[in-house]
Amino acid sequence: MPSWKPMDIRPCSRYCMISLMFGVHPISSRQEIMGDTSLGRYNKNPRMRVQKAENVNKALEFIRQRGIKLTNIGPEDIMDGNLKLILGMIWTLVLRFTIADISTEGLSAKEGLLLWCQRKTAPYKEVDVQDFSISWSDGLALCALLHCHRPDLIDYDKLNKSDRHGNTRLAFQVAADHLGIPQLLEVEDLCDSDRPDERSVMTYIASYFHAFSTMDQAETVSRRVEKFAELMQSVWTSKNDYERRARNLLLALAEVQEQWRARRFTGTYTDAKKQSSAFTTYKQTTKRLWVAERQDVTTLFSNIQTKLRTYGLREYVPPAGLSLSDIDNAWNELLDSEAKRSRSINAQIREIKESLRKQFADLANDFSQRLHCVSLDLASVEGPLEEQQEQVRKVQLRVPSLADTLARVAKAENDCTEANVEENDYTVFTWQDLDFELELVTQAIAKKISFIDNQIVSRNMTNLTPAQLEQFETTFRYFDRDETNTLILSEFIAALASLGVVYSEEDMAYIYDQLVQEYGAATFEAFINLLVDIMEDQTSPEQLRDSFRGIAGDKPFVTELDMRLAQLPVSAIEYLREVLPSLKNEAGEPEYDYETWLHDVFA
Repeated sequence: MPSWKPMDIRPCSRYCMISLMFGVHPISSRQEIMGDTSLGRYNKNPRMRVQKAENVNKALEFIRQRGIKLTNIGPEDIMDGNLKLILGMIWTLVLRFTIADISTEGLSAKEGLLLWCQRKTAPYKEVDVQDFSISWSDGLALCALLHCHRPDLIDYDKLNKSDRHGNTRLAFQVAADHLGIPQLLEVEDLCDSDRPDERSVMTYIASYFHAFSTMDQAETVSRRVEKFAELMQSVWTSKNDYERRARNLLLALAEVQEQWRARRFTGTYTDAKKQSSAFTTYKQTTKRLWVAERQDVTTLFSNIQTKLRTYGLREYVPPAGLSLSDIDNAWNELLDSEAKRSRSINAQIREIKESLRKQFADLANDFSQRLHCVSLDLASVEGPLEEQQEQVRKVQLRVPSLADTLARVAKAENDCTEANVEENDYTVFTWQDLDFELELVTQAIAKKISFIDNQIVSRNMTNLTPAQLEQFETTFRYFDRDETNTLILSEFIAALASLGVVYSEEDMAYIYDQLVQEYGAATFEAFINLLVDIMEDQTSPEQLRDSFRGIAGDKPFVTELDMRLAQLPVSAIEYLREVLPSLKNEAGEPEYDYETWLHDVFA
């Protein structure tokens, strides 16, 4: 049975041990609190000795059922106040419910807690934790634990290292006020005892372990939630943008068809030509804007799905009436309305040669269908990024044959123009319409390839933060004026300058030529890799001065403790102590002047 000194009674009696057994509440209810389970029925207000004995027996049996071994203690010992046996039992409970769950690298609870303390206090040269007794008698180890985790609560450098009572009292007060760690010990228990009681100290230090472990877990889960929230906010923004643009496009398509249904012909050639001209203007301006917007909305939807699949998230289902199929149906209705509008105009003008009309219409409609199929295939690209990359490149191989067909469409339209054929009942397309749409599809393919390539580069660029990748990608796209996913020299210089990277024109040209030689062009991958090289550690006076200032906490000097807290290797600390100019402060400790040293080294 453990041997307890009189000083041991104070911390234990303060927190629900002796008083629990002889206070107004029976010991059985206290065991329910510690064991987090019900003991069943017991005497809640025992008055007779036999009732008290029944309660104590029930509590002791509960302890044994939890696998806790008790030796030579019975209900009479507790009721009669056998202090030695009671304190031994209390230590067993403390060990089981407070300390037993502490484990580091497979060590026992005591060894694991000791190793944790040694690691946390290693940077503090005045602290040498070897046990749970005299190593804590000057209060510095407690202050070091607090400063290591919460440097905002204690200024360790300003502590009077010889004030044992003051340091211990400060640690007790800060732990209780700011971390909710109850003061299980008195200052005298640590400072005025030849050998502070190991069990009492271990119990108190375990409270630090649990408090700071909870703090670390809270920071981890907060970071994960923040990262996921940023991702979901990005997806949410894209979804809102898609729904807004899809809704506006559908509304515009419906409005123009309503206008067409309300218009009437006066029966004159001038009126028919006027309405024909207005219809042509619509197709060359408003309609093209809608074609581009439809393509952009389709691409935006595809990008949303790609991002969700990349992160394993649930596929996006647009609200009712705003899906791609709804847009396609509305677009087909628009095409039908355009056809009706075109036929109603063309019916007023009869100087058109039927053969040329059909010849052009067959070519144009076939081209439009083939172009639409290419667009649909592009929109349906899915799967892993590498598979998407291969699918899009196969779609791109179909563009040259479309260009050949479009040349035949242009010739057929020229034949109609020479024959004064200005309208066609068999098609709503002109060569310019199809050429414009072909250009849009070509650009969409190039954009899709660039997007997927950039996603692959971004996914593999693990040494950049998401915020940096977002900034660099946005900058690259902004200055890629011709949307080729490459930068010419002037765009390259402007992009770097916007990120704060400025060199002479000669150096910029040299860097650009090097990238072209290595990558074939200033691609997004080349741009990102260059920025990684620039952002990586450099041996420059400015960067080193900022690094020293970060270690020193913006002080014009650095201390040995600062370097230890920064976890510099011992060899590096010893070297810096030898070469850095230093002056001793009021406490006789050296303060190292890194500013002067850097100036001399780089001069």
